[in-house]
Amino acid sequence: MEKFDVIIIGAGAAGLMCAIQAGKRHRSVLVLDHANKAGKKILMSGGGRCNFTNYNLTPDNFISNNPHFCKSALSRYTQWDFIDLVRKYHIPFHEKALGQLFCDHKSKDIVDLLLAECVLSAAEIRLNTGIESIAKESDHHFKLKTSAGDFHCQSLVIASGGLSIPTMGASPFGYKVAEQFGIKVCPTRAALVPLTLHSTDKDRLSLLSGIAVDSIVSNDKIEFHENSLFTHRGLSGPAILQISSYWQPGEEITINLLPQIDLLEHLKKAQKRHPQKQVNTVLAEYLPKRVIELFLEPTLAIKTLATISHGEFEQIAEVINTYAIKPNGTEGYRTAEVTLGGVDCAAISSKTMQVTEVKGLYFIGEVLDVTGWLGGYNFQWAWSSGWAAGQVV
Repeated sequence: MEKFDVIIIGAGAAGLMCAIQAGKRHRSVLVLDHANKAGKKILMSGGGRCNFTNYNLTPDNFISNNPHFCKSALSRYTQWDFIDLVRKYHIPFHEKALGQLFCDHKSKDIVDLLLAECVLSAAEIRLNTGIESIAKESDHHFKLKTSAGDFHCQSLVIASGGLSIPTMGASPFGYKVAEQFGIKVCPTRAALVPLTLHSTDKDRLSLLSGIAVDSIVSNDKIEFHENSLFTHRGLSGPAILQISSYWQPGEEITINLLPQIDLLEHLKKAQKRHPQKQVNTVLAEYLPKRVIELFLEPTLAIKTLATISHGEFEQIAEVINTYAIKPNGTEGYRTAEVTLGGVDCAAISSKTMQVTEVKGLYFIGEVLDVTGWLGGYNFQWAWSSGWAAGQVV
């Protein structure tokens, strides 16, 4: 049986960060993963450029049944700390909208950084290794049976991620470990995921497939001002992915297709200045032609402003500024970026990530009931929670 101070299950963002930090403290560290590559989800993230953190990150950008849980780790290892690490490796990066930071070249730059840091801290990584069983012999004594033999450790860290993108190897492994040790798992569902539509809406809106529009998407709880994308399956794009984390089945969402202007006021002013302009001509300055054709009655679209009544102006403004639609569901874990829910944070120390009732057992990253917004927030949670556990394991 091989013995290590720390064994981390999961060679993703959180697991590798934890390994680096524990190794720096001269702990003997082994990272195990069933995949054939470390950092697989990092490699495919951000369109292959890895949105590794966000300038504007705050605890308010996270969803959890325990909303205060994430504050400690995020405040002790911040976005600025990870940015410093990226700069140390001279990885060129740029800011996209809303503080999102991406590699200029490839996501592999971030994986290479993490693997280089693991080498420096003498953390060992073994891939293609399945975990068959975990047994707790006493506090800080765990025995693991794996496809590559038996192992013993003092600290066991579960960094196995959630259920999103099963083709990348996602599994409920971490939740099963939690349940084995009597830890509650908050109900899970797909988050940051495209929304599907009822057949009538789907057939109608599929005519707009491929069109993206600046939008504000909202429900009773929150709103997001980003692009929405019409697809042949339903609705996607950043604003839709964001609202999906807050959407409940049976609930309507509202899409403002023209958030930069109050359309009712704009049309009234345009009527005075250009009474002979047609409605569709005015709207074409702001919206794609196909959107106008789909959302407005043809007879109304070709009317001149001079012939439009106030009631018709209100009708046009309502359908463009406050389009309400009830999604049918989501595309599920197949395309979800993250998993909402997970291991109940009430059972975990927010400072150390250790299970309060099981000494030596830790959970970090996406497996926990902490879900960030789209835009680098979930990677930062991985870095911060991995760092926090790495200080003590």
